[in-house]
Amino acid sequence: MKKDSKFRPFRRGQIISTIIQLSYFPALWTGFIYQGATKRFCVPILNCWGCPLSRFGCPIGGLQHFIGLRQIPYYILGFFGLVGILVGRMSCAWVCPFGFLQDMMKKITKIKLNLPKWTTYIKYAVLIGVAGVAVYFTAEPWFCKLCPAGILEAGIPITLADKTGNIKALVGWLFKTKLAILVFVLGFSVFIKRFFCRVFCPIGAIYSVFNRFSLIKMTVDYTKCYEKRCFNCRKVCPMDIDIHDNPSAKDCIRCLECRNLCHKDAIHVSLKP
Repeated sequence: MKKDSKFRPFRRGQIISTIIQLSYFPALWTGFIYQGATKRFCVPILNCWGCPLSRFGCPIGGLQHFIGLRQIPYYILGFFGLVGILVGRMSCAWVCPFGFLQDMMKKITKIKLNLPKWTTYIKYAVLIGVAGVAVYFTAEPWFCKLCPAGILEAGIPITLADKTGNIKALVGWLFKTKLAILVFVLGFSVFIKRFFCRVFCPIGAIYSVFNRFSLIKMTVDYTKCYEKRCFNCRKVCPMDIDIHDNPSAKDCIRCLECRNLCHKDAIHVSLKP
């Protein structure tokens, strides 16, 4: 395998999965949201149900639906558990369109800002507080109401495509707040690697607890990489983590960039039940 900075197989995965997920192209001229059979099924990442191009549902949207009804979301919990046990956070790297967008935003500049470690725990508060407790007591899908991926995939396109003016007339403080959140997230993504994924994403919070137990494991051969460290793994990591310190780090999205670009062949991926 050629080890250079241009070899990025997970990029191809991101592009292919984005095309598959957002492939209901008739919406471009009909203006209708796809509501076919596949809309009943979730993809393992953020994918707004209201997106005109989307052929699938969003697991966080489904989770909030059942919580709002005060029912146990067996299907959604089982779905998250299955994905987590199999691949951990790998889907965040390979199939998430919003993660792909953040990766592209970071390419705008080489200036990089570091995040304080404590900020990476905010996503757990978002999962429990916004997508859980707030939904339970109000029966409103609050994360969906504030989700930056949702307004990018659904809110903005639907509003722009409105020819009757009825939807545009409904634009109020919530839409503007959501738009401000999107601008905030994308703005910081220019300077901070995967800002939303690391700080706010509730799906990332769920999968992160599985990294240590998932079937797919990252390992480091410390006999090859210990004293003479090049730190290339940290430089190429889209989550800005050091896999040398912890191969099962909660924020590792298993993009395999570090493995593909390790000139010492010290990083490996394996299946370990």
